[in-house]
Amino acid sequence: MPRFPIHSKIHSWIDMATVDKTFIIEPASIADPLPWNTIFDSTKPVDVDIGCGKGRFIIARARTNPEVQFLGIERQLDRVRRVNRKAVREGLENVRVLRLEAAYTLAWLLPESSVRTFFLFFPDPWPKTRHHKRRLVGDNFPDIVHSRLITGGVLQMATDHLPYHEEMVRIFRADARFEEIEPMERTPDEQTDFELIFRGQGLPIGASAFKKKG
Repeated sequence: MPRFPIHSKIHSWIDMATVDKTFIIEPASIADPLPWNTIFDSTKPVDVDIGCGKGRFIIARARTNPEVQFLGIERQLDRVRRVNRKAVREGLENVRVLRLEAAYTLAWLLPESSVRTFFLFFPDPWPKTRHHKRRLVGDNFPDIVHSRLITGGVLQMATDHLPYHEEMVRIFRADARFEEIEPMERTPDEQTDFELIFRGQGLPIGASAFKKKG
C-alpha cells in the first residue's frame, strides 16, 4: 500500500487504508528545511507553484504530467484544503500542498538545488508605492531562486500588473546567473482563476521566464 504523511507530523506514517488520505504537508518544525527525500521521490523532478490559490494550475499540470512531482505553496487554509480535495478526488499522487507564507518557505524550508521549475503566476502586486517592499519579487529574490533551482531550472512568471512585470524582468535581466527564455504556453485548463478573470476583461498579461545557467 502507498504511504502518506498524516496530519500530526510529516515524518509519521500509516497505511492509508485506515485513515483519510491527505496530500497536505504539515512540518514537524518550520525552523528546519523540509525532509525533501521523505516527501518526494529523488528520482523524479519537483516543480513548485508559488501561491497556488485554489489549485487550478497545479491540478491541471499534475494531471497531464504524472512523471513530475508538484508542490503547491499557499497561505490561506481554505485554498489549501480545496487543492487537497481536488488532488485526492482525482487520485493525483504527485501533488503535495503546504500552508505557509511563500517568501518564508522559499528562504528557509526548501533545500538547495531541489526544484526544477518555479511557477509564479499573478502574485499580489502591492500596487501602492509604499507597499512595494512587500512584493515577493525584489532585489534579493534572484538569490533565493538561484539557490533552490537545479542547474538548468526555470522560473516562470506571469501577472496582469504590467509595471510589476517590468520590474520582475528588470531584476532578472540584471542577474548574469540567469538567461531569459520564452515563457511557457499554458492551456485554458492551466490558466489560474485570476487569469481567467483578467483575460475575460480583455486585460493584457505580462509573461516571462528565466533559466538558471550551468
